[in-house]
Amino acid sequence: MSLRTDPLSALVVPDGTTVEEHAIVTDGDAVVGSQSTVKLGVRADTVVAGERASFGSDIEARGDCRLDTWCDVAGNVLVGGDAYLGERCEIGGQLVVAGDLDIGDDVDIAEGFEANGWIVIRNPVPAMVLLVTYLTHLLHIGEEAAAGEVVEEVFETSEDPLVVPRGASVSDDAWRVSTPARVGKDCRLHGNLRAAEIVVETRTELFGSLRAKDEITVDADARIHGDVTTRDGRVEIAPGVCVRGDVACGELRLSSGAIVEGVIRADETTIVREEPSPETADGPTDGSTERAATETARADGTRRPVPEPNDSRGSTPDPPEQERNGQERSEQESDDTPSSGDGGKPEGGGDGTPKDGSDGPTDERGRGTPEGEADAPDETSDDTPADRLPSEPKDSFEYDG
Repeated sequence: MSLRTDPLSALVVPDGTTVEEHAIVTDGDAVVGSQSTVKLGVRADTVVAGERASFGSDIEARGDCRLDTWCDVAGNVLVGGDAYLGERCEIGGQLVVAGDLDIGDDVDIAEGFEANGWIVIRNPVPAMVLLVTYLTHLLHIGEEAAAGEVVEEVFETSEDPLVVPRGASVSDDAWRVSTPARVGKDCRLHGNLRAAEIVVETRTELFGSLRAKDEITVDADARIHGDVTTRDGRVEIAPGVCVRGDVACGELRLSSGAIVEGVIRADETTIVREEPSPETADGPTDGSTERAATETARADGTRRPVPEPNDSRGSTPDPPEQERNGQERSEQESDDTPSSGDGGKPEGGGDGTPKDGSDGPTDERGRGTPEGEADAPDETSDDTPADRLPSEPKDSFEYDG
């Protein structure tokens, strides 16, 4: 973390944080700024509260717990490690410490305390004052690397801490801060959220409304059980989001996969289409690419066009097959034509004219035929072999008496 960054400059709700039985439950640490009001209890690893911070229920710390001067806790304080209480702190319940207890003057514990370790009564320096004083001394002597390590050790943990900024108000009804707010993934919160800017991350469910001065962003698969409102800022709603209320803003970017059950009031609305799937992005698969390539080849004229199949009548044979069928048919017809003994020439002249010099068609005996009979179709098929044709009738026959 940079030394120039204020760790309490925003409301940060880490991933997986929930509100259960009037308590905020998180897996990491919890840092509450001075003069903040948390009307819920806190369950965290390490709990640190600034001056004049107040809590409406129990504090359960799996590790250490440090409450600065004039802190007020309405319930019990249960600490699994060491506890540090500043002067004039008030605890409405019982104080139970598994480790050492460092306690200041004029501390009021309504139901008594119990500590398994050492008990030291003094006026401990407030945590934030001690940290700033120590960092200032390290920077004064030029130990910037050591100062950075201290900051990382205090604020950097395996889990992001729950951060409530200075002067914030957190309750079942509303979370009110004057800074930006970020709600992590897979959270489940109760109450309306009021902040300068709001970011709600994936799969978070909020039983309340969102209201900000500037921008509001709701990531994918989140559920908002209330309205989403900003003054003149932009609202961005990702795919899979369900807003069970109205949306009012200056500019709205709404994904096509999101659901808004209420009324949309925006000066400018943009519908964002979802990205196509990888199969669609690779190109068409209905053969249009092949058809385009065929049309290009035809227009070019440099190569032979590929015939396209018909949808219902089947494919047409290619030109080489048609020519081959025609040659076979012509050879078959030539075999069926009767020939004479002189070299296979037909009867008549060498040019195919009849012997009698007539121009009309002749029958098998060389006699002319009427025009009607010439046009009559032949009963025998061209494909019938010559040896199967009927023989000529005989002129005479013998009679057995």
